[in-house]
Amino acid sequence: MLQYVENHINHTLQDLNVNSRTVKARVGNGRFADKKWRELSVGDVIKVHKNEYFPSDLLFLSSSYEDGICYVETMNLDGETNLKVKRCLEATLGMNEDEELSKFKGTVRCEDPNPNLYTFVGNLEFENESYALCPAQVLLRDSKLRNTDYIYGVVVFSGPDTKAVQNSTRSPSKRSRIEKKMDRVIYLLFSFLFLISLVTAIASAFFLKYEMLEWSYLRLQDDDNPLFNPSKPKVSGLLHFARALILYGYLIPISLYVSIEVVKVLQTMLINKDIEMYDEVTCKSVRARTSNLNEELGQVEIILSDKTGTLTRNEMEFRKCSIAGISYGGDMKEVDLAASRRMNTCAETCRSSIDESNTSQSFEFSELSEADIMVTEKAIPGGREDGENLSTENPEISTVGKESVIKGFNFRDDRLMNNRWIHRSNLYDVIMFFRVMALCHTGIPVEANQTDKLKYEAESPEEVAFLVASQEFAFQFFRRTQSVMVLKELDPSSGKVVEREYKILHLLEFSSSRKRMSVIVRNKGGQIFLFCKGADRLAENGKSYQDSTALHLSNYAEDGFRTLAFAYRIIESAEYEHWNSIFSQAKTTIGPERDELLDKASEMIEKDLILLGAAAVEDKLQKGVPECIDKLAQAGLKIWLLTGDKKETAVNIGFSCSLLQQDMKQFHLCLSKEAETKIQVKAMKEDLLYQIESSYQVMCEECNKDSPFAMVVDGKALEVALTDGVKNQFLQLAVNCAFVICCRVSPKQKALITRLVKEYTGKTTLAIGDGANDVGMIQEAHIGIGISGMEGMQ
Repeated sequence: MLQYVENHINHTLQDLNVNSRTVKARVGNGRFADKKWRELSVGDVIKVHKNEYFPSDLLFLSSSYEDGICYVETMNLDGETNLKVKRCLEATLGMNEDEELSKFKGTVRCEDPNPNLYTFVGNLEFENESYALCPAQVLLRDSKLRNTDYIYGVVVFSGPDTKAVQNSTRSPSKRSRIEKKMDRVIYLLFSFLFLISLVTAIASAFFLKYEMLEWSYLRLQDDDNPLFNPSKPKVSGLLHFARALILYGYLIPISLYVSIEVVKVLQTMLINKDIEMYDEVTCKSVRARTSNLNEELGQVEIILSDKTGTLTRNEMEFRKCSIAGISYGGDMKEVDLAASRRMNTCAETCRSSIDESNTSQSFEFSELSEADIMVTEKAIPGGREDGENLSTENPEISTVGKESVIKGFNFRDDRLMNNRWIHRSNLYDVIMFFRVMALCHTGIPVEANQTDKLKYEAESPEEVAFLVASQEFAFQFFRRTQSVMVLKELDPSSGKVVEREYKILHLLEFSSSRKRMSVIVRNKGGQIFLFCKGADRLAENGKSYQDSTALHLSNYAEDGFRTLAFAYRIIESAEYEHWNSIFSQAKTTIGPERDELLDKASEMIEKDLILLGAAAVEDKLQKGVPECIDKLAQAGLKIWLLTGDKKETAVNIGFSCSLLQQDMKQFHLCLSKEAETKIQVKAMKEDLLYQIESSYQVMCEECNKDSPFAMVVDGKALEVALTDGVKNQFLQLAVNCAFVICCRVSPKQKALITRLVKEYTGKTTLAIGDGANDVGMIQEAHIGIGISGMEGMQ
């Protein structure tokens, strides 16, 4: 109770502190004056400066940049540290001075307040024109303005209507089992105290009325004592009841509560001062947010963990690529070592093999099964898959454990490095591949210490890795405006670096339904190109490299990499104009069908693509993860890995961090192609139930063996497994496995899985994660641990 009151007071003080912040607001005659956040109302025009937070949900009007863009950090909303680009409407682009804003009048018609951070539907009526609004023109409360001197905006939602507040939930009150057991004991003791006092009071009233009058030595007739008044036995009995409660009150061990709380506070202080949990890089130590759960730490039986940023570092490195059917790059890494351990091959042998490869330039492991990591000459820099003889000297091949010199780029292959790609036979495809990397993104360049090298900010670490890679391949993205992107490209014919401008016609952002991102640009020659990441709708003449690229994608995924396919197409002007009218009409639509119309319009243009190849990036493991998991497994804890990655990537990360072992019996749950094509829930349930029952039967037959069980569930199978009629059978199998890996898991599914496991087993669960998508899982578990990593402090 005391802790609840303390938390409530802390939250109230924090709210007062936040809402007392000030911001520049228009007061008339082109003047802006300070105004408190809590005094803002819908329709106010405000000015926000660099590194300030937005006080409300704003419609972005203009900025200090001439092209009307600004950069926003949304760490407090979604946990992402990468900057996002926002763009104002061209109609309000010129209003970038205080005086000009004094005449601004318009009407915004938009959706009702809702918690969805990634959608906004509305129109701006300004100067007798209607302009469609989208999330790119909305600045959300609790976001921070970065790399922009100032912006002007008009308040659309304020106070409890803002999306940040709509998403906020009160943290659940968690209590340990010992506290709950103590409560039951106290209730029992209090009931016993009440019963004793009641019996005593009734007996006292009875004796006072019938027996005690004859006891002359009490002198009851002469003493008007309310406790012993024969004429009012009920009143005397009630008073005796109160006195009995006081006299027998020592049955309630109040001091026990105080003693336990003191011990917990001391334990919390020791946890906060634990030198083993101090991070020297960030100068941060562990913080125990509550003392209620200290004793629960020793009773944990099931751990549910995120992967990206928790088991891995969330620092992406460009590692391999497949261009025109030829695979480039690759050297030994942590996952390769795990694969060699699976094949009973000593890690030292792998290292010596790498050293020998500096002269032989090729090696391979023999007797590999299909599930094992294939390390052949196609993955070795200088290999001769394309039939060309290359130099045998390659000092740039890095050994295991060696960090890349360039952050985000750990690629080694003499065929592409040092501008040697200009000698490739398929030169046009190589150039277009690098252009896709350099143009299809949301990133922005940031000045670096070196004059010829830039750093980048983007919405995802993968985009940053691709931009760094394209820069190393002499396709440097170095300037972006609202309508133009400029590259410094190496011209193969002249050998000189030239600047090329590409006018941005449309940016088709990634959506979960399309699973693609595209950009439509026009070069100076007037040609219109569509560059696409996540390509899967190929033209008949664009499938030349489909089989080889698919094989490389499979190999990269088995190596634990994240992969993306690259493609492009040339669009005729007439086709573009026709499509643009359809897309513009979809953008101006208000209603729930708007997103569907936009996706359909995007699908219309994202077709007949020409496949160029694929790229692979690696997310490295955190230090000490395999050793930690080994110790937890030896202690008998069961571990669930909940990740949004592909099944192949998750499985290989599982091997590299010791979640999976070669001697484990593995159950793989995935829907058959026949069940998926039927698209009927009943057929999917029957298919999955059959797999679960078969696996459980095998488990019962082999339960006496020493080898543990592991289960891997892919995304579609997991959706079916969590439905009624299947989840009980699924949980029955899963909780008997030592390790469970769930792939393609959404944030809501993480929380749902945690709740189901907690309720089904009744055992103490611990959830650990580092991003905003892990908050639900952390709150659902008995104990939640948040990592201060790359994704903020959500």
